[in-house]
Amino acid sequence: MPHLTDDDIYYWRQGTHAHSYERMGAHPNQRGTWFSVWAPNADRVEVTGDFNDWRFGADVLDRREGGLWEGYVRGAQPGDKYKYHLRADDEWLDRTDPYAFRMEPPAQNTYEGLSAIVTDLDTYTWGDTTWMNEREGPSGLDGPLSIYEVHLGSWRHKEHGASLSYREAAEPLADHVQNLGFTHVEFLPLAEHPYYGSWGYQLLGYYAPTFRYGDPEGLMHLIDTLHQRGIGVIMDWVPGHFATDPQGLTYFDGSHLFEYEDPRMREHPDWGTRVFDFGKNGVRNFLLSNALFWMDKYHVDGLRVDAVASMLYRDYSREDDWAPNVHGGRENLGAISLLQDTNERVYDEYPEAIMLAEESTAWPGVTTPTEHGGLGFLYKWNMGWMHDTLEYASKEPVHRTHHHGDLTWTLSWAFSENYTLPLSHDEVVHGKSSLWSKMPGDDWQKAAHLRLLYAHMFGHPGKKLLFMGGEFGQHQEWNHDRELEWALADEPLHEGLTEWLGDLNHLYQNAPALWNDRENGFEWISYDDRENSVLSYRRLNGDQSLVFVLNFTPVVREHYRIGTAGEGVWRERLNSDGHMYGGSNVGNQGTVHSDPIGQHGHSHSLELTLPPLGALVLAQDE
Repeated sequence: MPHLTDDDIYYWRQGTHAHSYERMGAHPNQRGTWFSVWAPNADRVEVTGDFNDWRFGADVLDRREGGLWEGYVRGAQPGDKYKYHLRADDEWLDRTDPYAFRMEPPAQNTYEGLSAIVTDLDTYTWGDTTWMNEREGPSGLDGPLSIYEVHLGSWRHKEHGASLSYREAAEPLADHVQNLGFTHVEFLPLAEHPYYGSWGYQLLGYYAPTFRYGDPEGLMHLIDTLHQRGIGVIMDWVPGHFATDPQGLTYFDGSHLFEYEDPRMREHPDWGTRVFDFGKNGVRNFLLSNALFWMDKYHVDGLRVDAVASMLYRDYSREDDWAPNVHGGRENLGAISLLQDTNERVYDEYPEAIMLAEESTAWPGVTTPTEHGGLGFLYKWNMGWMHDTLEYASKEPVHRTHHHGDLTWTLSWAFSENYTLPLSHDEVVHGKSSLWSKMPGDDWQKAAHLRLLYAHMFGHPGKKLLFMGGEFGQHQEWNHDRELEWALADEPLHEGLTEWLGDLNHLYQNAPALWNDRENGFEWISYDDRENSVLSYRRLNGDQSLVFVLNFTPVVREHYRIGTAGEGVWRERLNSDGHMYGGSNVGNQGTVHSDPIGQHGHSHSLELTLPPLGALVLAQDE
């Protein structure tokens, strides 16, 4: 009886086999292992491995329809290494299984000769049932989402510079994230990648966790631990392009199978990688299944989809050398369809998943449901907010009066999509310097600037994301070969910054006014005080409101008035200039009474003392 059923072949040929990982690759049972591979250009396919002493011709696969091959190898068991040996156009090729669930570590730091490993992914006993039953995705749109972005290999090191394994990182990472109050961890890609310096963005094994930190069960343990501590897990996913290493997907069966056949579209000009041909049904099966695979087998709560813009536009970074679509346009119709189909299928099977798009253009409807013509993502990274806010924050305070609009005009599009506000890894590498080093002034001012920046991120509509090291003010640019500068975390200014971020996160988790990222959740008090470089706004949710007043100059501003409705007593919920954060403790002694003095269109107002480079968060007493 064949392994691939008639239904498997039908859905494969249609490009809708959303669970192809259950049939393709290596699937062991008690007596042996089924092997299946897509290689339509091959005229013979063999599997060689430990189970047949790597002898050519020992185990030949049978050809099926749709370019598929399959065969059963008696005696092949979990732990056995294997490869495919293909003949195409009178040439023999050795290839690593595209659906490999695990890959061997390379010898002598090279991926030449890399083998897959037969692996049973159903042996791990999960302990996260409560989390899986209670997690929130779309139903949590009006809830808190605060993400700690992590490159696992450089988060912490052991002695002699070795990275922590999945298992070794589990408890300390969970402790750290829980103490800081983040709701989720987002991992830079953890699938197998040949070049460590790509940070995981140039993939070779889409279904295999990288060997660098342990085995598949180790990654399961890491995710399970985070879930049991109430922390969600998002994984970076890279469906746009793949590594060119010959053992991987490139020229897989002696033809340009996974990549474009047209040389104008085949290479990615920015990264030197190969671009998937999204119009091929086998490619669609491979990528659609991969998205579901990580949610199914590893309990991942969501995917952050990398470089979506590079997928949407056929002319992305190509100047004049590109091929138009069938209508003569620049839109990549196959990629658009794939993204829509992936999001639809994810939400059909995992209604509480979180799908985020890193999309850097003005493409309309990224977070609009597919039934209304959108791409169907839950969130989009707000790259414009990130760029303009960091551009403003990096300027000397004396010049900020001329750039006030950089802070205010982000609200002109803040409600056009469901946004996440990213202070991500891309902003602290390649000569851009760390967040700490971007800030002007001496160390005291740098720390104050970062406290102010984080306050504005939590006050501005949109979910939150911060790359590791930002929580304590890393001095140096992020370097994937070095661990974070953890010694800084114990120094007073840096310790205060960490405490401030934790207090912001805990306020955020307990303040529904900060979860309402729709237009009725934000109200300017004063957006045009460019002379003093002060912003004030109100966040709202029903009867609850929080007021943010941000002073972007190192000057104490006394007798500063902001309008408010009616009488009342307002408390300082947070003051970034408090001693416990490393500030100068300028403030309002905890409470402020409103006065019947009109201001900003309101009948009453509050007279405040604004701390230097400081943020006040105020709430009205019941």
